[in-house]
Amino acid sequence: MYEISSTIEGQHHNLYKLEQLLKPQGYSIGGNWDYDHGYFDYKIDDELGYHFLRVPFSVVDGQLDSPGVTVRLERPFLLSHKYQQGVDDFAGTGTFSGSFNQFSEPVDPDATIPKKYISYGKDLVKDLEEMLQD
Repeated sequence: MYEISSTIEGQHHNLYKLEQLLKPQGYSIGGNWDYDHGYFDYKIDDELGYHFLRVPFSVVDGQLDSPGVTVRLERPFLLSHKYQQGVDDFAGTGTFSGSFNQFSEPVDPDATIPKKYISYGKDLVKDLEEMLQD
């Protein structure tokens, strides 16, 4: 994991409006959300596993499954997971399938982030800061 300091930390946003802004840019709400917190994920690459920028958020007012919920953005970070090659080849290969696939355990769930993705991740965060200027 590699954290990236950002001016978006602590910002409050309506989740629906935030989704409308971020989804066309390639972000999706990750599958490991709960009623009081979640993540926007941006898939960077799936070379030997997957690498993505994750933007955590927590609920300020409401619940994630309720209309009108307000969330607070937290510190973005890069995350890499490396998966075993050849294991569970029949398990499906959709976007983020490795992150949700119960049959394929990561070889390294907190793999080292390649340098090329650190620079790219910082650029993605700068883009987010511009989009979300208060």
